[in-house]
Amino acid sequence: MDVQSWTYLLVGVTFALYIGIAIWSKAASTSEFYVAEGNVNPLTNGMATAADWMSAASFLSMAGLISFMGYDGTVYLMGWTGGYVLLALLLAPYLRKFGKFTVPDFIGDRYYSQIARTVAVICALIVSFTYVAGQMRGVGLVFSKFLEVDIFWGVIIGMGIVFFYAVLGGMKGITYTQVAQYCVLIFAFMVPAFFISLQLTGNLIPQIGFGSTVNDGSGVYLLDKLDQLHTELGFAEYTSGTKSMQDVFFITVALMVGTAGLPHVIVRFFTVPKVKDARISVGYALIFIAILYTTAPAIAVFSRTNLIETVSEQPYTEMPGWFETWEETALLAWVDKNEDGLINYAPGAAIVGAPDLVKEGGEIQRGEFGEPLFSNAPTENTNELYVDRDIMVLANPEIAQLPNWVAALVAAGGLAAALSTAAGLLLVISTAVSHDLIKKQFNPDISDKAELRYARISAAVAVVVAGYFGINPPGFVGEVVAIAFGLAAASFFPAIILGIFYKKMNREGAVAGMVSGLLFTLTYIVFFKILFPEYNSPEYWWFGISPEGIGTLGMLLNLVVSVFVGMIFPEPPEEVQEMVESIRHPK
Repeated sequence: MDVQSWTYLLVGVTFALYIGIAIWSKAASTSEFYVAEGNVNPLTNGMATAADWMSAASFLSMAGLISFMGYDGTVYLMGWTGGYVLLALLLAPYLRKFGKFTVPDFIGDRYYSQIARTVAVICALIVSFTYVAGQMRGVGLVFSKFLEVDIFWGVIIGMGIVFFYAVLGGMKGITYTQVAQYCVLIFAFMVPAFFISLQLTGNLIPQIGFGSTVNDGSGVYLLDKLDQLHTELGFAEYTSGTKSMQDVFFITVALMVGTAGLPHVIVRFFTVPKVKDARISVGYALIFIAILYTTAPAIAVFSRTNLIETVSEQPYTEMPGWFETWEETALLAWVDKNEDGLINYAPGAAIVGAPDLVKEGGEIQRGEFGEPLFSNAPTENTNELYVDRDIMVLANPEIAQLPNWVAALVAAGGLAAALSTAAGLLLVISTAVSHDLIKKQFNPDISDKAELRYARISAAVAVVVAGYFGINPPGFVGEVVAIAFGLAAASFFPAIILGIFYKKMNREGAVAGMVSGLLFTLTYIVFFKILFPEYNSPEYWWFGISPEGIGTLGMLLNLVVSVFVGMIFPEPPEEVQEMVESIRHPK
């Protein structure tokens, strides 16, 4: 069978599995919808947490970022993995001891303020919608290539699937669906890694192959070979870093602290029976996550090496079939600037902005050598190849000429990763609206049945908004997700940490800190990413800190403002301080 037939088969089977689980585990109460009644065992919760965490950014974009950024891309590995250590040590057991449904629940009760709860809801909505935009873009990428549908319709189909099992099953349905999705995504990520590692280095284990000699008898290490390929094309050495030390530090901290402040991850620790189970869940999740995260650098090196050797200085007319099919998606493009029919791959942008294929009557117009024609003008540098970094994992099996079923398996895994995280985020959005706004503020006497109905309506609306951002994303999947982490770091993390470990922190300080941290970080990101992207370069950044790392500065601002404002106003009531003491000593 061809790749498309295999993809229809594997995606169809996995989607049927997800829907079947959702029907089997339909939520019948708000407790089941919000936290699966708190009865999920640690192993199951750890696997579901890993799936919730390993989004399209981890599966599709992280290895792609590392393949293009080289050493600089390791900030994502350090930040996203290290954040789980913070979760295990600083947050998970204490929040489980608190025993509520949501992060805004904790902030509202801890800071004895409906204003604090409302600010936390706003923060949760901003972070979650930013994060879910990246997931829906990942869904669109997979559908547009492997099922040959437009990204718009790919996102619509993904919205429909998520809508079904997130709205129907709530946390109960999502938890067991995410267990299945973890199995799919990790199998899909590892199988091509095993194949290509054996193919390139003779070692089956990719983590070992990554540091081994190439399988051609030359005795050259794979990373040395990639360094050589890079320098021959004019790129910096793959293993050398180009980012400044302070930017690497700020991005890493923002990702770590953002991890520990993400509401859709934190809520998973409300679903286990005991405080001890919360700690065990984090341990399991870290093991499950490490399998993928230790493999991602190897995938990056494998895909980058194969891509360069396949396309550089090769005739366009002799490109394998995968090249043209990716061109059809406008995520890969060649512009023959010197009109020699050869693909020249070099530093710099191939064309202005993202490729926009000129289509007439459904057919792509092509030049003398069969190359696509573009409405966006080429740039003046010598690079002729545009590669969207988000396609590297998806295209990797085809570039390495692996069996068609492997390429289809990766597509199914990418969808599993994107949909699992999207479902968790949509649940956060729906609970923030139905529980923290409607139940806790507007209508405290609402019945359980009515609250559950509002939760499902909120999830449905959130799916539509998420779909819009998926169709019109502000950047690469990894970049969008990194921004969400920065916002979580600047808004939630200080309020949660101070709320647990500083019993004299009052509501005025917490609210002022959250608002200042969120506004500062959001303003910085919007300025450089949306309003004035032409200034998004180190010479214009504050202190050399990129938008992906500014969340660390926002977090520090939040802490300073919280403590300073907190000193001006009275201490919290005695009962609140006693509650903090009880949280800090979990049994």
